[in-house]
Amino acid sequence: MSKFKKDAARLLELVGGKENIQAVTHCVTRMRFVLIDPEKADVDSIEDLDSAKGTFTQSGQFQVIIGNEVSEFYNDFVEVSGIEGVSKEAVKSEAKGQQTALQKIMGDLGEIFAPLIPALITGGLILGFRNIIDSVAMFENGTKTLVQMSQFWAGLDSFLWLIGEAIFHYLPVGITWSITKKMGTTPILGIILGITLVSPQLLNAYSVASTAPADIPVWDFGFTTVKMIGYQAQVIPAILAGFALVYLEKFFRRITPAVVSMIVVPFCSLVLAVLIAHTILGPIGWTIGDWISSIVWAGLNSNVKWLFAAIFGFVYAPLVITGLHHMTNAIDSQLVSSFGGTNLWPMIALSNIAQGSSVVAMSVLQKHNEKAQQIDVPSAISCYLGVTEPALFGVNLKYGFPFICGMVGSSLAAIISVGAGVTATNIGVGGIPGILSIFPQYWGWFLLAMAVAMGVPFTLTYVIGLKKLSHEDRYGKPKRSKNEENAFVSPYTGRLMAIEEVQDQVFASKAMGDGFAVELSEGTICAPFDGTVIMTYPTGHAIGLRSTTGQEVLLHIGMDTVELNGKGFKVLVQADESVTAGQPLIKVDLDEIRKAGKSLVSPCIFTSGEQVVLKETKMTKAGDEILKNESKKTEPAVIAAA
Repeated sequence: MSKFKKDAARLLELVGGKENIQAVTHCVTRMRFVLIDPEKADVDSIEDLDSAKGTFTQSGQFQVIIGNEVSEFYNDFVEVSGIEGVSKEAVKSEAKGQQTALQKIMGDLGEIFAPLIPALITGGLILGFRNIIDSVAMFENGTKTLVQMSQFWAGLDSFLWLIGEAIFHYLPVGITWSITKKMGTTPILGIILGITLVSPQLLNAYSVASTAPADIPVWDFGFTTVKMIGYQAQVIPAILAGFALVYLEKFFRRITPAVVSMIVVPFCSLVLAVLIAHTILGPIGWTIGDWISSIVWAGLNSNVKWLFAAIFGFVYAPLVITGLHHMTNAIDSQLVSSFGGTNLWPMIALSNIAQGSSVVAMSVLQKHNEKAQQIDVPSAISCYLGVTEPALFGVNLKYGFPFICGMVGSSLAAIISVGAGVTATNIGVGGIPGILSIFPQYWGWFLLAMAVAMGVPFTLTYVIGLKKLSHEDRYGKPKRSKNEENAFVSPYTGRLMAIEEVQDQVFASKAMGDGFAVELSEGTICAPFDGTVIMTYPTGHAIGLRSTTGQEVLLHIGMDTVELNGKGFKVLVQADESVTAGQPLIKVDLDEIRKAGKSLVSPCIFTSGEQVVLKETKMTKAGDEILKNESKKTEPAVIAAA
């Protein structure tokens, strides 16, 4: 049977069965469903599946986080369900039927910019690096930059500008290409349209403000003139022009006979699109872009900029949930084009960090919940590197309060950032690496804001979590009754033996105390009761424990394994640490012990003096109850070095 068939079959049942699935596919880490009735999905039960690491709904899709093995899970799901999977584009198309008009617009905008993000991040890093080497005076008592000191760095600075210019000055080419590709028309026509917006024959967009109106070149058609103005780095003119080309091409395809469509459609579509772009849409888009960027810039530099920052910092994470955050990419790019930098991007990076810090606090609170750790740790790392969805949907929204704590920390950090005028060169890597996109003169303030974005959410989440999280949330299992807390379970998995059968006479003679032994078949050693670690050994081959009722045991893994000097042993706990019954204490590589010629027989000795009466069983598994309730206390022994 395949690895995930059982969970796949259960997931099929929990999403409402085959009849409730309109479409299904997967991405890098998630199963993506379009459900006919999303209310039929049993979210709580789905999240209890061993394979599931969380769920969320976005853009009309019900998504189940599986992790890196999602493709294998997907194959098993398709097999057990009998449903033919479809492409991600098909799922998105189906999901749009469940979206509002605003969600569709924001989704389209996000899909247009998604293919451009790697280039924009690369450009942001390049600009940040160039700012360090050509703008920060670090040499000769703070009077010279690295570029001024070295011809190599001067040459590198000049070379990197080639890439930076290609990314940002020619951004309209990427936008018009992405629009035509997404809308199913001809991408090469989109590329050509974009080139006509940034052609060297045009007056560069950066030079328009400093050029007298009479000196702006024009195309003279006799009855009218059209200004020859470029749209380098302009976002909205490129978006408007791209959609004009798309709808023109679709129109001419519809009315043109197939026999001449190869000639008529591209010619008419492109010529008209370029003409409309330079006469109508370009100037309108320029005006709209300036209007939007000016409003945002004014808000970020007004007397109440702290309020603007506080609101933006607080609501950015919720914007991610709705998908509306995609619009900030366009605003950021427009701010850079209009003002040479953006105050918006630093706040976005800080929001990523704040949500990640809430997850770190959850990870600390849930350190004994192995399943939660599988979600918490990678989600926090992902968040700190700028990808927040796993953290938001897998952890913070699931519990609620970490999400709010992250929003509070983000808001406070945003106030510091905007108050100090922290500015980024452009869109960069989110999260902690976001500092590379910040102008160097603002690094100190950004680090302070980053400290707030880390400290406040972590502290709030931890303090609130101590009160709000249940025992099951923290430890991965429900709180047990007193009788269950006092129960003794097997620390080992394997063949059960009486202590007298052990070859080592120190153990067999009960000189250290009564007990039992197990010949190991699995390498996870677990706590036999709720209690505390008394001592661990540097070699990892033994551990001493005391229960909450005062019972003390020594677990000795293998015979003469002290001679391995720790090879093959990984201790998971430390002295004075509290443990619960069944909690993994030590991981043992059984093959390593066998290779060294050592016995896998592992005693469990009751050094506090109890007499042991075993249940009648030949095999035991870690976590099974194996003792009869007939123990009698004798004189306690002392745990000796074993």
